[in-house]
Amino acid sequence: MLLTVKGNQKTLSRQIQCQFQGKRQISFTATAQGKKHGRDTIWEMRAKEAPDHIKANWPGVSWIIEMITTTVTRRGHQVPRAHYFLTSLRTKPEALLRLIRQRWSIENEWHWPRDTQLHEDAHRYAKRNGAPLFLFLRTVVMNQLRNGGYRSVHAGQQELSHDIKAILALGGVAMSTT
Repeated sequence: MLLTVKGNQKTLSRQIQCQFQGKRQISFTATAQGKKHGRDTIWEMRAKEAPDHIKANWPGVSWIIEMITTTVTRRGHQVPRAHYFLTSLRTKPEALLRLIRQRWSIENEWHWPRDTQLHEDAHRYAKRNGAPLFLFLRTVVMNQLRNGGYRSVHAGQQELSHDIKAILALGGVAMSTT
């Protein structure tokens, strides 16, 4: 089990963050580096055994994790961000780092475009009145755009928004000329 500590879990996030502050010695660490979309990213993972007060509230959790991602953009700016996790896994630091990076790749490939480009969180549909249908349609659109060679949902929307023939061609439908 690997749980992401979200921003709305303020108390838990603060409790974990405090465990990694100061000059505490943390021997369970791993780092990785990658380059994608013109950005260099460094992932620094630090983990330690969860303190008793966290274990009491989260049964089964054995480790707390701090993941610092530092992205160097094309203009040379560094953008560090901290993310926190809970886990029951006991494995090597490198394997844990790989698992976290895989989880974030899913976040970056699917959830981030849905939130930022398709504005999924802003819709006003009740869960029983259309939200599942629109979720399905957004997924179809994202898959069609990716299969059509578009690197981003936004680029595909911009190019195809007024071209019904091209939109249908992405889905393998040809319009008749008669």
